[in-house]
Amino acid sequence: MVEVHGGLAVERASVLVDGRERTVTVVRPAQTPRHAPVVLVFHGSNQNGATIRRFAGGMFDRFAERGAVVAYLDGHKRNWNDARISSAFAARTEGFDDVAFTRAVIDFLGDDVDTGRVHVIGYSAGGSMVIRLVHEMPERLAGAGIIAATLPVPENFLTFTAPVVPLPVVLFHGTEDRLVPYDGGMTSLWGFRPRGLGVSARRTAEHFAERNGITAPPTSGETGRDGKTVVERTEYRQDGRPPVVLHTVHGGGHVVPGSTAAPFVMGRSTRSLVAEEALGEVFGL
Repeated sequence: MVEVHGGLAVERASVLVDGRERTVTVVRPAQTPRHAPVVLVFHGSNQNGATIRRFAGGMFDRFAERGAVVAYLDGHKRNWNDARISSAFAARTEGFDDVAFTRAVIDFLGDDVDTGRVHVIGYSAGGSMVIRLVHEMPERLAGAGIIAATLPVPENFLTFTAPVVPLPVVLFHGTEDRLVPYDGGMTSLWGFRPRGLGVSARRTAEHFAERNGITAPPTSGETGRDGKTVVERTEYRQDGRPPVVLHTVHGGGHVVPGSTAAPFVMGRSTRSLVAEEALGEVFGL
């Protein structure tokens, strides 16, 4: 069933993956232009597509307001089979193939969209899923956004054999993130349920810059202040190479920057940086 609100059509749909029904919420302009770009959104732990849509304050729907098709995917039992060897989520232990799920959603949207302009955005565990997608199916992607997630340490990182395809990558991380430490270390739920070691946010950005063949040193500068937060933008750019941009929110928590919908326990957000705007700038959306 399709509902229309404020010029946007919202549809709950399902796709079949390995004999299992998977679900997704699709938000698109009521009059979808031909060859529309695609944005796939991956939620965090203990969330689903509807939750991350609210948690982010509806900001990712703005891509649909500008002509894109936005799909919020639902993980199995509210989580993903992501890039971490240490994952003990049901999606891993029960053998759910979330890479195949992603491909199936792209194919499901294929008649109406430009499948060469697929952008993936993930928050927290969804960011770890995006890290997996960039390494396992980069040929289907046009850009990646990683929010409050870092690369696993080498011994905790799944092995991928897909050829490298350089992609623009935009990262966001708060220095006071208590679930995924900005400087690297054990990912957990406030010290409980450890979920594996990760590298720092800066090392994560360096990894993607190296993957894109960028050898020029990064440039950094302050881009905004909001109360107790300061935003620093670090850019890795080189002619002929897709950029990598890291937005560090000094004093920020485990949140989607720009959203005021996150619970207080997740830490501070900031009004001086809106994730959707920063992603749209790099992706051309």
